[in-house]
Amino acid sequence: IDIIMSHLTSESSFETTRYVDYALSLVINPDGFEQIKKYLFNGTLIQRNYASLYLNRLGEWEVVKEAFHQGLIDEIQAFAR
Repeated sequence: IDIIMSHLTSESSFETTRYVDYALSLVINPDGFEQIKKYLFNGTLIQRNYASLYLNRLGEWEVVKEAFHQGLIDEIQAFAR
C-alpha cells in the first residue's frame, strides 16, 4: 500500500492516478484495508482522496464521515462513489 500511495503526488499524471485507483481496488487483505484507512487520516490530500474513494466503494461510510468532520476531505470526496 505504501508503494502504491507513494505514486500519488501533486505531479501525478492522469495515467498514474488511474493505475493507483485500479491497484487499490484489488486490495482485499484486512491489513491492506487498515493501511488505507491510515492514509485517510494521515496521508497527503491526494492520498486521503484516493483512500476515501476506496472506502466509499466498500460502503465504509462511518470512517469516511469521520474524516470529513475532521476536515481531512471535502464534501465531494466524502460522498463520491
